[in-house]
Amino acid sequence: MPAMGHWDDWRRILHCDMDCFYAAVHVRDDPSLEGRPVVVGGDPDSRGVVAAANYESRRYGIHSAMPAAQARRLCPDTVFLKPEFNRYRSESEAIFAIYRLFTPIIQPLSLDEAYLDVTDHLGEFGSATAIAHEIRRRVRDERGLTVSVGVAPNKLVAKIASDHDKPDGLTVVKPSQIEAFLAPLPVRRLHGIGPAGEKALHELGVETVAELRRLSVDRLIERFGHWGRALYGFARGEDRRDVHVEQIRKSLSTEHTFDENIGSEAAIDEALSSMAVEVSRGLRKREISACTVTVKARYPDFTTVTRSHTLPVPTASSETISACVLELIRATDAASRSVRLLGVGVSNLVTGGMEQLALFEIEEDESAP
Repeated sequence: MPAMGHWDDWRRILHCDMDCFYAAVHVRDDPSLEGRPVVVGGDPDSRGVVAAANYESRRYGIHSAMPAAQARRLCPDTVFLKPEFNRYRSESEAIFAIYRLFTPIIQPLSLDEAYLDVTDHLGEFGSATAIAHEIRRRVRDERGLTVSVGVAPNKLVAKIASDHDKPDGLTVVKPSQIEAFLAPLPVRRLHGIGPAGEKALHELGVETVAELRRLSVDRLIERFGHWGRALYGFARGEDRRDVHVEQIRKSLSTEHTFDENIGSEAAIDEALSSMAVEVSRGLRKREISACTVTVKARYPDFTTVTRSHTLPVPTASSETISACVLELIRATDAASRSVRLLGVGVSNLVTGGMEQLALFEIEEDESAP
């Protein structure tokens, strides 16, 4: 990694993060919602959960993963809207088309979030900061939405910077500013530190990045294994990860062909629950959530059936996926005919589920291999 110095020695990375994307799309298209608290998610009259909340609703303490009924109690005037993921995907495509005007090196993280490497694509703008200004202008003028952008020498700092002045913000962190910028931040802001890691660091007396820097690399490796070395670098703003050009994954699935046909309901349920856990781990690893769950069954005569259900709120929860597939399999003849193959899949993948996961699945995260 270059020594702290001139921009010429560094990459120029942008992290673009749309502001309250789902809710913002609805507010843009329905002027009557302007200035009102808006929540996208499940039904507050049932067991619905908040998937996204605009800034007006957040002032009342409403946040993602909160039960929708609780959100309504906090602010009875909240407008509750059902998610419309086809609408969000279409809008996302238009926004990414703007990004592609500036660089082909784009790594989508979700429908509303991406890294852009503009190091060799400064063109007529001459600087990454000027490109960030232009992206924000075009998104605002052409799409009627706002995007917050962080500009930095690497992905780690760019992502933190994009959240520094939300909404509709632009934060530029120059190479010489990295350590000072990170120092006062809570350790949770560093890449890869979740609730379990934050708790472990607190037990070591570490709450801020500056305090984390006081621990030697040997001490961190002793406590966190190989991850300790990466943590030591992140605390100093070091991040060598490239911006990978890839598409947003559309689906994730697993299936198993049995040596002998299985026909008991208990055996089928056990197999599907195990696959649900596997799919859930795949979602968490990729930091995405699923809107649609599918179960697949193949009978001994090779007839194959599938059943799908679209959830009111995206999920990465193994419990939610398992409950869904077990209900779906009841809509087939699997138990009466027996099966030679079972499969579990998820699709319509989006972002926004990882905060919910941190609240609901920490126990599973900590026990997973």
